[in-house]
Amino acid sequence: MKYFSKNTWVYFNGTFVKADHTEVDLFGQSLHYGYSAIEGIRAYNTHNGTRLFRAEQHYDRLRRSCELVGISFPWKTDLLVERTYELLDKNNLRSAYIRPLVTAGQNMYLTPAKDSDIVITAWEWGPFLGTDLIRVSLSPYQRPNPDSLPPEAKISGQYVASIVATNEATQRGFDEAILLDRDGYVAQASSNNLFIEKDTVLYTPATGSIFPGITRQTVLEIANVLNIDVIEKKLSPDDLRGADSAFLTGTATGIVGIAAVDDAVFPEEWSDTLGATIQRAYKNLTLEKENYEVII
Repeated sequence: MKYFSKNTWVYFNGTFVKADHTEVDLFGQSLHYGYSAIEGIRAYNTHNGTRLFRAEQHYDRLRRSCELVGISFPWKTDLLVERTYELLDKNNLRSAYIRPLVTAGQNMYLTPAKDSDIVITAWEWGPFLGTDLIRVSLSPYQRPNPDSLPPEAKISGQYVASIVATNEATQRGFDEAILLDRDGYVAQASSNNLFIEKDTVLYTPATGSIFPGITRQTVLEIANVLNIDVIEKKLSPDDLRGADSAFLTGTATGIVGIAAVDDAVFPEEWSDTLGATIQRAYKNLTLEKENYEVII
């Protein structure tokens, strides 16, 4: 798909410029070493107008990601939120995916560059994995060791592992890969968090090796409001295969149900699962419909 045209605006270091007029720093650390931080934010076309979902939380996490790896982040959250709304308006977008990216400046040494840039782009993008149930496979690749990089930092270079795992799974006919951690426990999908249902209880891998997503946290909050029990714990591959149902969560994905993992088909009808209930509540929350005041 094409993400921009000659009429597309992006926000770059305090000003709005046309996307095809931006330049790549050929000597920047981000290009050479993957030393940059990213975020993903959704804008929804609600009855209250275009609304960013938890934008402050996303920009605060972007700041934290940069701090964790030493990338300079001089921008204020409230200003970035304001400029994001302006960017959507300039591009006539009512429902969109927004990608803030912080890149590091020129430095060929393996020490942090002194300066950094921020660019915010936006485009129309449906659910990342579609809306139908998906088939996933346990990947031969592991989630990166949490002792090598902070797992809660959303760093661009870490996504190379996600691309490799996804490519391996799709070449075998699956929609997504499920990665294990260094100890052989289920961690997450290539870029999404995982929940499973067993005997009317939800389980999700504990933090430590996973990326603690904002959508994951939102699901935990929704489950609390709906009196759905959720247990965060280490999950084995057998726990996943033996589940009644399962689903993935992420900003780009939303909430998507899983039909099967490898050759193990989940027995519960998706419409009858806790995941489907939370999926409906999450949609109402993002669109600011019924009961959203209570959930927030």
